[in-house]
Amino acid sequence: MKTLMRALLKLFGWKQVGELPDFKKCVIIFAPHTSNWDFVFMLMVRFCFKMDVAFLGKHTLFKPPLGWFFKWLGGIPVERSSKNNVVKQVVAEIQSRDRVQLALAPEGTRSKKPYWKSGFYHIAVQAQVPIVLSFLDSKTKTIGIGDFIHPTGDIKQDMDKIRDFYKDKLGIKPEFASDIQIEESPKS
Repeated sequence: MKTLMRALLKLFGWKQVGELPDFKKCVIIFAPHTSNWDFVFMLMVRFCFKMDVAFLGKHTLFKPPLGWFFKWLGGIPVERSSKNNVVKQVVAEIQSRDRVQLALAPEGTRSKKPYWKSGFYHIAVQAQVPIVLSFLDSKTKTIGIGDFIHPTGDIKQDMDKIRDFYKDKLGIKPEFASDIQIEESPKS
Protein backbone atom coordinates (compact mmCIF):
# COMPACT_ATOMS: atom_id res chain seq x y z
CA MET A 1 0.00 0.00 0.00
CA LYS A 2 2.92 2.33 0.80
CA THR A 3 4.28 1.99 -2.76
CA LEU A 4 0.83 2.56 -4.27
CA MET A 5 0.22 5.72 -2.21
CA ARG A 6 3.64 7.15 -3.08
CA ALA A 7 2.97 6.42 -6.76
CA LEU A 8 -0.41 8.19 -6.55
CA LEU A 9 1.17 11.19 -4.87
CA LYS A 10 3.82 11.36 -7.56
CA LEU A 11 1.19 11.00 -10.30
CA PHE A 12 -0.66 14.04 -8.90
CA GLY A 13 2.57 16.01 -8.48
CA TRP A 14 2.78 15.73 -4.69
CA LYS A 15 5.62 14.45 -2.54
CA GLN A 16 5.89 12.94 0.91
CA VAL A 17 8.53 14.07 3.42
CA GLY A 18 9.62 13.35 6.97
CA GLU A 19 9.82 10.37 9.27
CA LEU A 20 7.34 9.09 11.81
CA PRO A 21 8.89 9.07 15.30
CA ASP A 22 8.80 5.68 17.00
CA PHE A 23 6.33 6.42 19.80
CA LYS A 24 4.13 3.65 21.21
CA LYS A 25 1.43 6.24 21.82
CA CYS A 26 0.97 9.73 20.44
CA VAL A 27 -1.50 12.28 19.16
CA ILE A 28 -0.86 13.20 15.52
CA ILE A 29 -2.38 16.48 14.38
CA PHE A 30 -3.02 17.02 10.67
CA ALA A 31 -3.31 20.62 9.47
CA PRO A 32 -4.37 22.71 7.74
CA HIS A 33 -7.81 21.15 7.27
CA THR A 34 -9.61 23.19 4.59
CA SER A 35 -11.08 20.70 2.11
CA ASN A 36 -12.85 17.36 1.81
CA TRP A 37 -9.69 16.19 0.01
CA ASP A 38 -7.76 16.48 3.29
CA PHE A 39 -9.15 13.13 4.44
CA VAL A 40 -7.77 11.51 1.29
CA PHE A 41 -4.38 13.11 1.92
CA MET A 42 -4.49 12.05 5.57
CA LEU A 43 -5.02 8.47 4.38
CA MET A 44 -2.07 8.83 2.04
CA VAL A 45 0.10 10.02 4.94
CA ARG A 46 -1.14 7.04 6.93
CA PHE A 47 -0.14 4.52 4.28
CA CYS A 48 3.09 6.28 3.21
CA PHE A 49 4.34 6.17 6.80
CA LYS A 50 2.83 2.75 7.58
CA MET A 51 0.84 4.26 10.44
CA ASP A 52 -1.68 2.24 12.38
CA VAL A 53 -3.80 5.22 13.28
CA ALA A 54 -7.03 5.74 15.10
CA PHE A 55 -9.05 8.83 14.35
CA LEU A 56 -12.15 10.48 15.72
CA GLY A 57 -14.96 10.99 13.27
CA LYS A 58 -18.42 12.45 13.35
CA HIS A 59 -20.71 9.61 14.42
CA THR A 60 -22.76 9.94 11.24
CA LEU A 61 -19.77 8.70 9.20
CA PHE A 62 -20.10 5.30 10.85
CA LYS A 63 -23.61 4.55 9.64
CA PRO A 64 -24.35 2.24 6.69
CA PRO A 65 -23.36 1.89 3.97
CA LEU A 66 -19.76 3.05 4.68
CA GLY A 67 -19.59 2.78 8.47
CA TRP A 68 -17.67 -0.51 8.36
CA PHE A 69 -15.05 1.11 6.10
CA PHE A 70 -14.35 3.99 8.49
CA LYS A 71 -14.08 1.57 11.44
CA TRP A 72 -11.69 -0.60 9.42
CA LEU A 73 -9.54 2.50 8.79
CA GLY A 74 -9.27 3.02 12.57
CA GLY A 75 -12.20 5.34 13.13
CA ILE A 76 -13.72 5.97 16.52
CA PRO A 77 -17.23 7.49 16.31
CA VAL A 78 -17.75 10.65 18.37
CA GLU A 79 -21.00 12.44 19.14
CA ARG A 80 -19.59 15.96 19.24
CA SER A 81 -22.75 17.50 20.67
CA SER A 82 -22.85 14.93 23.44
CA LYS A 83 -22.71 16.00 27.05
CA ASN A 84 -20.22 13.18 27.58
CA ASN A 85 -16.66 14.37 28.08
CA VAL A 86 -14.98 13.36 24.82
CA VAL A 87 -11.49 14.23 26.12
CA LYS A 88 -11.82 11.85 29.09
CA GLN A 89 -13.24 9.11 26.87
CA VAL A 90 -10.38 9.41 24.40
CA VAL A 91 -7.73 9.53 27.14
CA ALA A 92 -9.20 6.32 28.59
CA GLU A 93 -9.09 4.74 25.11
CA ILE A 94 -5.41 5.70 24.69
CA GLN A 95 -4.53 4.37 28.14
CA SER A 96 -6.30 1.07 27.45
CA ARG A 97 -4.14 0.31 24.39
CA ASP A 98 -0.53 -0.84 24.16
CA ARG A 99 0.00 1.17 20.98
CA VAL A 100 -2.06 3.97 19.48
CA GLN A 101 -1.45 6.83 17.10
CA LEU A 102 -4.50 9.08 17.35
CA ALA A 103 -4.80 11.37 14.32
CA LEU A 104 -6.87 14.55 14.65
CA ALA A 105 -7.57 17.68 12.63
CA PRO A 106 -7.34 20.38 15.33
CA GLU A 107 -9.55 22.80 13.42
CA GLY A 108 -12.44 20.38 13.85
CA THR A 109 -14.02 21.65 10.63
CA ARG A 110 -13.18 22.68 7.08
CA SER A 111 -14.64 26.17 7.64
CA LYS A 112 -12.62 29.18 8.75
CA LYS A 113 -12.82 29.62 12.51
CA PRO A 114 -11.04 32.09 14.80
CA TYR A 115 -9.33 29.24 16.69
CA TRP A 116 -8.45 25.55 16.76
CA LYS A 117 -10.27 23.16 19.06
CA SER A 118 -8.17 22.47 22.16
CA GLY A 119 -9.15 18.82 22.59
CA PHE A 120 -6.03 17.44 20.87
CA TYR A 121 -3.86 19.31 23.35
CA HIS A 122 -5.81 18.27 26.45
CA ILE A 123 -5.90 14.65 25.26
CA ALA A 124 -2.10 14.63 24.84
CA VAL A 125 -1.48 16.30 28.22
CA GLN A 126 -3.85 14.02 30.15
CA ALA A 127 -2.67 10.86 28.37
CA GLN A 128 0.95 12.02 28.74
CA VAL A 129 1.79 11.43 25.08
CA PRO A 130 3.69 13.55 22.52
CA ILE A 131 2.02 15.55 19.76
CA VAL A 132 3.34 14.77 16.26
CA LEU A 133 2.91 17.54 13.68
CA SER A 134 1.65 16.22 10.34
CA PHE A 135 0.83 18.51 7.47
CA LEU A 136 -0.37 19.21 3.98
CA ASP A 137 1.08 22.16 2.08
CA SER A 138 -0.61 22.93 -1.24
CA LYS A 139 1.98 25.63 -2.04
CA THR A 140 4.80 23.05 -2.23
CA LYS A 141 2.48 20.08 -2.96
CA THR A 142 3.94 18.28 0.04
CA ILE A 143 2.42 16.07 2.71
CA GLY A 144 4.28 14.62 5.62
CA ILE A 145 5.44 14.44 9.18
CA GLY A 146 7.27 17.39 10.65
CA ASP A 147 8.37 17.85 14.21
CA PHE A 148 6.85 16.71 17.50
CA ILE A 149 6.47 18.24 20.93
CA HIS A 150 6.08 16.82 24.40
CA PRO A 151 3.33 19.06 25.80
CA THR A 152 4.38 20.85 28.96
CA GLY A 153 0.93 21.81 30.19
CA ASP A 154 1.71 25.44 29.32
CA ILE A 155 -0.70 25.69 26.41
CA LYS A 156 0.46 29.16 25.34
CA GLN A 157 4.12 28.14 25.15
CA ASP A 158 3.34 24.87 23.37
CA MET A 159 0.97 26.55 20.90
CA ASP A 160 3.70 29.06 20.03
CA LYS A 161 5.85 26.10 18.87
CA ILE A 162 2.95 24.52 16.98
CA ARG A 163 1.99 27.84 15.35
CA ASP A 164 5.59 28.40 14.29
CA PHE A 165 5.63 25.02 12.54
CA TYR A 166 2.33 25.50 10.67
CA LYS A 167 2.61 29.22 9.88
CA ASP A 168 3.78 28.69 6.28
CA LYS A 169 1.63 25.64 5.42
CA LEU A 170 -1.23 26.34 2.98
CA GLY A 171 -4.33 24.19 2.79
CA ILE A 172 -5.99 23.19 -0.46
CA LYS A 173 -8.48 26.03 0.11
CA PRO A 174 -6.35 28.57 2.04
CA GLU A 175 -9.30 30.95 2.49
CA PHE A 176 -10.84 28.38 4.87
CA ALA A 177 -7.77 28.07 7.12
CA SER A 178 -8.52 28.66 10.79
CA ASP A 179 -6.31 30.84 12.94
CA ILE A 180 -3.67 28.78 14.76
CA GLN A 181 -4.67 29.59 18.30
CA ILE A 182 -6.67 27.84 20.97
CA GLU A 183 -10.08 28.84 22.26
CA GLU A 184 -9.60 30.21 25.75
CA SER A 185 -12.21 28.08 27.53
CA PRO A 186 -10.57 25.35 29.64
CA LYS A 187 -11.37 21.67 28.97
CA SER A 188 -10.96 18.81 31.41
